[in-house]
Amino acid sequence: MSTLNKRNINEINVKGLRVLVRCDFNVPLDGGKITDDVRIRAALPTINKLIEGGGRLVLCSHLGKPKGPDAKFSLAPVAERLSALLGKNVTFAADDEVVGENAKAAVAAMADGDVVLLQNTRFRKEESKNEEAFSRDLASLADVFVIDAFGSAHRAHCSTVGVTEFIKESAVGYLMEKEISFLGNAVSNPARPFVAILGGAKVSDKIAVIDNLLTKVDTLIIGGGMAYTFLAVQGHEVGKSLLEADRIEYSKQMIQKAKDLGVNLLLPVDNVVVQEFKNDTEFKTVGKDIPGNWLGVDIGPETQKLYTDALKDAKTIVWNGPMGVFEFENFAKGTIAVAEALAKVDGTTIIGGGDSAAAVNLLGFGDKMSHISTGGGASLEFLEGKELPGVVAVNDK
Repeated sequence: MSTLNKRNINEINVKGLRVLVRCDFNVPLDGGKITDDVRIRAALPTINKLIEGGGRLVLCSHLGKPKGPDAKFSLAPVAERLSALLGKNVTFAADDEVVGENAKAAVAAMADGDVVLLQNTRFRKEESKNEEAFSRDLASLADVFVIDAFGSAHRAHCSTVGVTEFIKESAVGYLMEKEISFLGNAVSNPARPFVAILGGAKVSDKIAVIDNLLTKVDTLIIGGGMAYTFLAVQGHEVGKSLLEADRIEYSKQMIQKAKDLGVNLLLPVDNVVVQEFKNDTEFKTVGKDIPGNWLGVDIGPETQKLYTDALKDAKTIVWNGPMGVFEFENFAKGTIAVAEALAKVDGTTIIGGGDSAAAVNLLGFGDKMSHISTGGGASLEFLEGKELPGVVAVNDK
């Protein structure tokens, strides 16, 4: 999939038009304060371009998973942060029904270049069911629809898909275009050697990704909790480590598939293990076999060397999922080693959102990566080879 056949915002004259922009402002909050504004900043190029073009911007987004109107999930803090970042006032339409009297009045009063932010789209229960009434309400506020929320594009909701039924003109924003360009090229036309690194807790979360990537990569590196199921397949003891017994057969097939395709499949050769799942506890490094009452929490130093050596000459790297329990300082070493290796690579380095994006940013390597995806679930589905409903719905060129 590529945005090459989709209209982008450069191709639409928005002067004097009301432009509904679906952003991804699903930011972490602590007591009403935004703790990380990366997603808001990522939307700025599109927003600024549309302001400069004389559009009248109506921004919308979800935040969290409210079961209806809930002050804890209000987008008011986002309006405040956005006003500061844009250096201009963003009018917040605080309607529990999202498209209410405040929103209608604010949009009616707009001049070219003005910005209005609607309340959390999930305050309306119809949003996630993609029901027509809410899609029509949103569409009533705009002449043009722009989707720039990659992190929500894998969901067919009113604000990502339904609204396109009732607005004639639609396009993708700069962030969507960048996401799909990086991930699309990585999957369909990678510079080689192409290495994928998959981590995280469960094999079951990554089945379709492993399946799809094995037909495309030169090397597949497995770390995190999912590695123990693969080690068990090879006859190793995994102690109390995370083991998905119902995925043994699948993992066996994947090892065979890698062999048949000539893909270099790398698994841990040593593991950092503990008896208690906490940071401040006794830990030791063992080989491929983990003693009975111990559990694996990170890749060991030999594995770190094996993995980082495999990355040195790579021209395209996609990374999704940490190598261990990186939230615990003592067990972040494997994830740090991989992040450092990626930071030194000459080729294209793509971080597939979610925990790996959090890890890279937390560890201070964010600016060394070619691209950090803003959408964990969406980037996974992309790497599985699926089409994203929020992209499919946009007008073709």
